[in-house]
Amino acid sequence: MMGITRDWRLGIDVGGTNTDAVVIDGDLHLVASVKKPTTEDVMGGIKAAMHDVVGQVGEDAARIGYAMLGTTQCTNAIVERRHLNKVAAVRVGAPATTAIGCMADWPQELRDAMRVQDYLVHGGNEFDGREISAIDEDEIRGVGREIRAGGFETVAITAVFSPVSDAHEKHVRDILRDELGESVPITLSSEIGSLGFLERENAAILNAALHDVAGRTANGFEEALAEEGFQDVATYLCQNDGTLMSIDYARTYPILTVACGPTNSIRGASFLTGEDEAVVVDIGGTTTDVGVLVHGFPRESMVAVRIGDVRTNFRMPDLVSVGLGGGSIVRVADDGSVSVGPDSVGYHLTSEARCFGGETLTATDIVVARGMAPGVGDPSLVAGLDPDLVSAAYNRIVGMIEDAIDAMKTSAGDVPVILVGGGSILSPRVLTGASEVLCPSDAGVANAIGSAIAQVSGQVNKVYSLAEVTREEAIETSKRLACEEAVAAGADPESVKVIDVEDIPMAYLGDALSIRVKAVGDLAL
Repeated sequence: MMGITRDWRLGIDVGGTNTDAVVIDGDLHLVASVKKPTTEDVMGGIKAAMHDVVGQVGEDAARIGYAMLGTTQCTNAIVERRHLNKVAAVRVGAPATTAIGCMADWPQELRDAMRVQDYLVHGGNEFDGREISAIDEDEIRGVGREIRAGGFETVAITAVFSPVSDAHEKHVRDILRDELGESVPITLSSEIGSLGFLERENAAILNAALHDVAGRTANGFEEALAEEGFQDVATYLCQNDGTLMSIDYARTYPILTVACGPTNSIRGASFLTGEDEAVVVDIGGTTTDVGVLVHGFPRESMVAVRIGDVRTNFRMPDLVSVGLGGGSIVRVADDGSVSVGPDSVGYHLTSEARCFGGETLTATDIVVARGMAPGVGDPSLVAGLDPDLVSAAYNRIVGMIEDAIDAMKTSAGDVPVILVGGGSILSPRVLTGASEVLCPSDAGVANAIGSAIAQVSGQVNKVYSLAEVTREEAIETSKRLACEEAVAAGADPESVKVIDVEDIPMAYLGDALSIRVKAVGDLAL
């Protein structure tokens, strides 16, 4: 490979129906793309898609120096309650925080799957940084011995107001590390969530529970690359803010991969159209995800988000998801009304949909019958459908899309809409509420393109007491920390820049200021 510039990128994104893979050259031009059915074990579909797309570029595969993966495995583990680590949840807040117990509103089956044991120890801070109580080292060491004896695999530490001061979380971590050794992963809530104690605690516990899932995902991806002859490519996993993180960073913060699929599509939509401000409609085989582009990145949710029925407050994309996709099942009720979804034939579309010779009437059959999807299936197989049924089902499909767009708009005016995803054939090119509807030529693999062209980010969300620092000092500190986070995640230090700063006075906490900063940089060579 002497003399070969290895600046090409391999991007893979796993969806509920299809696993997409692309190869992007050094000038960020699409060289090859492929769609393969997502497999039950996920990794099988990843390997198949990787093998096919690498085969398309032939000898030029030697130019690939980067590999990016957007995967649903961490999300699936939470939703399916499978493969989760046994977690010790250490709450640092006694004698406060006793009114509501740890994981009080969690589904019992999820608690059982994680075999969580919670421990309440002294410590924590007030909103202005004052200690609630001092750390009792003997108490912490006793908890450490119990954790070791109980065979717990990971630890999540959550201290009161740790976004203001993380000193107690770090102190408890250091004591537990001395008791447990270096092999037990420890999550600090201050590195995951923001203000909102219970939600931050929940996010930290989920992150700790996903450690082995993330490890298997990372190892499986690296093994798949090795099987294709890639021994030393730089590997990344996709985050849920539309950026990347290194494999090692992902092993530490696996929760940040949750909901990365829709954000990849949003970033891909921006790249393919050049639009920085738009509503993005990503129609897959099972669901339609609608998000918003702001400055070229997905708009983040400002409210607590539930993951697997657990309320959390770490960063998540602002999305509306509806049960509409190419495989959505169309039914006629006894009263003659027509429904579309939310259930879907998923990755069995090409065998079960009527236009492919199957027996199930799907949303894809409806648009094929209307002549809107040339080259998809066999139109003759759906030519006999009742025109009134086709019309009613199609109106229902369009209505679902327009309602989702309307739910994401922040004003009454029309906005640009970008259609992406393999199911984008379901949507017309004129929609109520859209000033224009764009559907780029490579819309079907926008998610994989979004993973391949993504940058690396760092984000900080902290609360400062203005009695101790000035507003300007607090903002500059946050900017520095966000840039350091981006570099730790795999960004080139020379390219990192701050793209978003938000500071909010918190009058109900006294003289306090909440600051959120996001920094973005190019991949480190």
